[in-house]
Amino acid sequence: MLVALAGSFIAGGAHAALPIDEIKLPPGFSIAVLSDDVPSARAMALSPKGVLYAGSLDGHVYALELKDGRVTAKHVIASGLDEPAGVAWHNGALYVSAISRILRFDDIDDHLEAPPKPVVVTDKLPSDRSHGWKFIAFGPDGKLYVPTGAPCNICNPDPKRYALIARMNPNGTDYEVFANGVRNTVGFDWDPQTKELWFTDNGRDMLGDDIPDDKLNHAPKAGMDFGFPYYHGGDVADPEFGAGHPCSGFTPPVVKLGAHVASLGMRFYTGTMFPSDYKNNIFIAEHGSWNRSTKVGYRVVRIVPDANGEKPRMETFAQGWLRPKEQVWGRPADVLPMPDGSLLVSDDYAGAIYRITYAQP
Repeated sequence: MLVALAGSFIAGGAHAALPIDEIKLPPGFSIAVLSDDVPSARAMALSPKGVLYAGSLDGHVYALELKDGRVTAKHVIASGLDEPAGVAWHNGALYVSAISRILRFDDIDDHLEAPPKPVVVTDKLPSDRSHGWKFIAFGPDGKLYVPTGAPCNICNPDPKRYALIARMNPNGTDYEVFANGVRNTVGFDWDPQTKELWFTDNGRDMLGDDIPDDKLNHAPKAGMDFGFPYYHGGDVADPEFGAGHPCSGFTPPVVKLGAHVASLGMRFYTGTMFPSDYKNNIFIAEHGSWNRSTKVGYRVVRIVPDANGEKPRMETFAQGWLRPKEQVWGRPADVLPMPDGSLLVSDDYAGAIYRITYAQP
């Protein structure tokens, strides 16, 4: 059931202060709480008018009015949706994923107090809840890219329906599979120079603490296969499905991100606030492990190419949501570079959005 809410709230509710001083960043960087009142905050999208939209896993879609790096008002533009994790902005409208449906809120920037009834773009996506919530985004081709994860930890599902990234026209027509063998991507972006797709992919569970790796993949064209369910992490054959499927038949990852770190939202950094060597780097939100004997993840990492733009390396950028004795107080879910060059990080565990800035030390 969908219920559109015509409610708005002034930012700054009564919440226990988050221990933001525990977050460690490189010299010159600072982090602040943009809002601590966005429950289950997941993917983020910014409108040209400066309204920040955030999806969630608790049925709500939020809108935060921003001014000078601060929230001036919070609005709930929808509730009662089915895990509306993904949000994307296109031609004056907000697109929202809700498991089997994609909804569109037209002219929403000008109707935050009284949100319009959403238009159903499509209601023909799988309804499975396992890996069913979706990160969505518009590509340089004007198409809406929509993934559908595998409906399991490990299985061999219909490749036309699951473990894929698809794309469609903004009105939901011409649905086509763009990439196969993708177990569960919850973040992707396009290289600002080449306009080619990059995406994170979560590896399977129950093969031990240290295999297989989550992956950062590169899909410069349609029709590529990234290995699921036959191969994981680029070089780990699945014990049930791997026989007879050599890894040479699949596209390997560009970067192995580590096992069980739960790499979710990712974006290329195109701003000018950060040092020049951050230009066109990739930031990835690591949500953190849930079933590893020792916890890993719970941080934001930076993917840095070498001088030739190849052989990228991974560096920890922000950490501290996981305390030394494995106490967790936050789980990064998405990252979003802002027009002023700052970087936003959503946290669905703390129900918060953080803003990271830089000043020459």
